[in-house]
Amino acid sequence: MPGTNLGKWSVGLILAMVVMFVIGLSVPNILYESAPSSNSVLDDIVNRPLLAIPMLAGVGAGVSALVTGLLAVMKRKERALLVYGSTLIGAAVTFFVISMLLFPE
Repeated sequence: MPGTNLGKWSVGLILAMVVMFVIGLSVPNILYESAPSSNSVLDDIVNRPLLAIPMLAGVGAGVSALVTGLLAVMKRKERALLVYGSTLIGAAVTFFVISMLLFPE
């Protein structure tokens, strides 16, 4: 278990990310069967806000988990495996977001 507040925040943010992604993935099946997907995030926020907002909050939580995890490990000398795991997951989310921004489909 994490010993520092930053480590606890990092693990908590990863858990929040998972919850937000589950909410964002379950909403289209329930509410937006007839609403088509858009080509941009801003259109999705306007047309399908209950889908876009939890997904964006999940990405923000993942990136924040990376930052807080790195701070906990480097500045506070946190050594808990959960913090390392949340930092790695946050790094994967950050890498995915950067790659999608650099190489859009």
